[in-house]
Amino acid sequence: ARLRSTLAMDHKQAEFSTTISVSSRGPSNLAVVKYWGKRDFDLVLPINSSLSATIHLDTLCSSTTIEANQSFQRNEMWLNGKEESFLQPRLQRCIQELLSRAQDLKNDSNIIVKKSEWKNFKLHIRSSNNFPTAAGLASSASGYASLTKCLAELFCVKEEFDGELSTIARQGSGSASRSLDGGWVKWNKGELSNGIDSFAVQIASDEYWQEIRLLILVVNTHKKKISSTSGMQTSVETSDLLKFRAEKIVKQR
Repeated sequence: ARLRSTLAMDHKQAEFSTTISVSSRGPSNLAVVKYWGKRDFDLVLPINSSLSATIHLDTLCSSTTIEANQSFQRNEMWLNGKEESFLQPRLQRCIQELLSRAQDLKNDSNIIVKKSEWKNFKLHIRSSNNFPTAAGLASSASGYASLTKCLAELFCVKEEFDGELSTIARQGSGSASRSLDGGWVKWNKGELSNGIDSFAVQIASDEYWQEIRLLILVVNTHKKKISSTSGMQTSVETSDLLKFRAEKIVKQR
């Protein structure tokens, strides 16, 4: 159940502009070994590696559509039909990371958008979840995975190494790095301070454990009172056992 994306273009010659539309769906994932804590908050670098099972796209997913046009008045974003701030730091980081990797958009042998022109485009981002948002079901993972794939498709970004896109999705939501692949996915904590080696890779396909079943019981659809980010940071600051878990227990597994 990997990400799925499509790209379409609507040429409006009368307005001397081109609207480019990209759509993608991203799955949620369930961690069986959680990372629970960051050693670098800005780059979202975990204190330990983690492992998760990707949930099928037809069960839990985020759907994202991005329209890009130089004639749009401003950048805008909607989540589940509600307008959100486009200036969210993590959203901006993902956009800028992918914009810096942008390539020419071509149609056959013709260049439609030069890579240097992408910075002139305004974006309209619409995203929605088919399950409760911010309620403990990893909506940020599916959301930022879908967003990252959409932006990469829009800007014609090609990975320079396996897992590069996961290093970008990670900066939106740590667990989003694991939602770019199906099956069983490991997010390596990495060692480098710039985070380039903190990426996610599939270690087994969804065929590996065919008998497994996931039962999701939603007892509360409201937004969590304490976000995962806040809860993890509190654990890092107050738990004497967290470092021991990361260094002794998780590493052995």
